Amino acid sequence: MKIRILIVLLLAVIVLTACRGYATKAPPVYEEPAATEAPVVNYEEPAAAPPAKQESGTGNDAHTAPGEVVYNTGAPAAEPAAYDRMVIKNAEISLLVKDSDIAIDSVTQLVGDVRGYIISSQIWYSDHNGENFKYATITIGIPADQFEVVLRRLRGLAIRVLNETASGQDVTDQYVDLQSQLTNLEATRDRIKSFLEQAKTVDEALRINQQLSDIEAQIEKVKGQMNYLSDRSAFSTVTISIEPDLPPLPPTATPTPAPTATPVPWEPGKTFEKSSKTLTSAYQGIIDFLIWFFVVLVPILLPPALLVWLIWWLIRRSSRTKPKG
Repeated sequence: MKIRILIVLLLAVIVLTACRGYATKAPPVYEEPAATEAPVVNYEEPAAAPPAKQESGTGNDAHTAPGEVVYNTGAPAAEPAAYDRMVIKNAEISLLVKDSDIAIDSVTQLVGDVRGYIISSQIWYSDHNGENFKYATITIGIPADQFEVVLRRLRGLAIRVLNETASGQDVTDQYVDLQSQLTNLEATRDRIKSFLEQAKTVDEALRINQQLSDIEAQIEKVKGQMNYLSDRSAFSTVTISIEPDLPPLPPTATPTPAPTATPVPWEPGKTFEKSSKTLTSAYQGIIDFLIWFFVVLVPILLPPALLVWLIWWLIRRSSRTKPKG
């Protein structure tokens, strides 16, 4: 009997213990996931990401040994920094001056004042009304920041500006592109140099060295283009044409055209009148001659004529009366 009571009590204790454990166990609650912890900000420069692996044979490096794992260090160039605008300025100006020699000297002095230089100069002479006059064409290079100052001073040298043109070419984008190409080429050159150090055979070293030479030639070409753009944008080009003020030519006599003969109409009345006057003048001339003859010539010529006749008559008479022997 007591054993049964103990067994019942033991079972009751086991049941109560199981029920208590089930009651204390909380049912699962579907809560919102907690927010992830905010990362700690490190203000130091972040470490560069490891270079990407490139399996041999898949890239363009012909000198990589089969099965060798290499690292591609040719990362894209960083975003270029902001540049000042690079503008190549050119101008052409034609000046009419009073004295060509003074104008040429003034241009030379102006170039020295702005620390420029003369690119080319051409001087020639031309005849005008029997005199030689000097002409000149001078091309100068001047600092870009003195471009407007130089043009203004050149205008002041002239009696009149015959022609003036100015132009500008913005090469900033071209320069930035060349800078990016240079960065990429230099990174490729450094990568090839590392391959050269790892070369195991002479043939492999020669092939790598050839690629290095090609890259360095491209680098020099890009640098040359960048230097050209930098120099051209730093110095502007101005071409100056100088022409003297020529004196006016003397006026030339214009030939008078020959008068054209106009036909004279026939007028018998005028002809009769003219002929009558001519006849009257003729008679008047004859009468005037007779008056002069008898009044002037006869008294002057008659005595000598009578004297000559008398002498002739006497001689003839004396010859007739002379007796024949």
